[in-house]
Amino acid sequence: MKLPVRLGFILTIICFMLTGFAACGSERTVTLNVSAAASLTAALDEINQQFQLARGINIQVNYASSGTLQTQIEQGAPADVFISAAAKQMDTLENKGLVLANSRRDLLNNRVVLIVPDDSSLIINDFSDLLSTAVDKIAMGDPNFVPAGTYAKAAFEFLGTWEQIEPKLILGSDVRQVLNYVENGNVDAGLLYSTDAAISEYVRIAAVAPDEINTQIVYPVAVINTTEHTGPAGDYIDFLFGTEACIIFEKYGFDVIEQG
Repeated sequence: MKLPVRLGFILTIICFMLTGFAACGSERTVTLNVSAAASLTAALDEINQQFQLARGINIQVNYASSGTLQTQIEQGAPADVFISAAAKQMDTLENKGLVLANSRRDLLNNRVVLIVPDDSSLIINDFSDLLSTAVDKIAMGDPNFVPAGTYAKAAFEFLGTWEQIEPKLILGSDVRQVLNYVENGNVDAGLLYSTDAAISEYVRIAAVAPDEINTQIVYPVAVINTTEHTGPAGDYIDFLFGTEACIIFEKYGFDVIEQG
C-alpha cells in the first residue's frame, strides 16, 4: 500500500534526522583509561587490540608497578579500570572507597622465578646458590611498591635467607627494569614473574619460588568509581575473562582464574 505523499515525506525527514543523530553519537568514541601492572604489558597490548576491534572502544593503558598505580589513582589520575599484580594495592583502594562496588574480580595467577643471564658462567640452580660469595648483585622489584618484589622478599623470608640476601640487592622500579638488569648482565641474578622471563631470549629460569609463596599471587581487576564509563569499563573486564583474552593470557604464561 502506498503512503500519502505528505506522510511519506515526513517519515523520510524523521529517518534522516535519526540517522544523523546516530552518526553524531558514533563520532563520540569512548576511551577507557586502564592502569595495569607492568608485568601485563605484552599480553594486555595484544588483548586490547582485539577489544578495540571488537567493540570500537579506545584503550589508553598506563603500565607501572602496582604500588605506583595505586598512588596515582589515590591522587586523582584518570583511571577507569585497575589491574593490580597483587591484592594489597586493590585492597587499599577498596578500603578508601575508590573501587566501584561489586566490580572487583580475581583475574590471573602468576609465579615468581629466579632468573640468570643466559650466558652466565655462575652455578645458580637454586635459591640457596644466591648465598655464594660468587654472587654479588641480585635484582628484584622494590618490595614497597612492586608486588613481584614483595613476593620475592616473602620467598627469602620463608627460606630464612633474607638477611644474608638483602645486602646484595639492586631494587628496580618494576619487573621490566629487573628483567633489563639481568638481560644486560648488570646483575648476577634477578627475581620476577615467570611471564616476564618467558618474553626474553637472554635469560633462563634457574629456580621457581616455593609453592607457599606462588599460590598467594593473584591479579585482581576492578572498575574505579570515578569513571564516567561504567558500562564500557564493565564490558572490558568481561572481555578479559572471555575466550579470546584467555588464550592470549595463557600464551604469555598466565593462569586465568575460573569464575564460579
